[in-house]
Amino acid sequence: MSATTTVIPPRYLCTPEAARFLGLSYRTLEKHRCYGTGPTYLKLGGRVVYSIDDLRTWASQGAQTSTADPGRILPAKPRSDTRAATR
Repeated sequence: MSATTTVIPPRYLCTPEAARFLGLSYRTLEKHRCYGTGPTYLKLGGRVVYSIDDLRTWASQGAQTSTADPGRILPAKPRSDTRAATR
């Protein structure tokens, strides 16, 4: 008898699910998306969804070995170059 391997398609999470997965509030993840500082997302039929792999990749960018390490994940606020362009 041959073993059949079932491939499970990638799972996508909506914003509230993705925020819970990351341990963030829904609003914080929404702000990251608006400011371009958050994880990669997809729009499917007008809905915003996140791949679990993309969430893990984005979260791992914040991994640090010391408190002296500079942060790689920007805070959920407008980038300074965006503010300068609107003045």
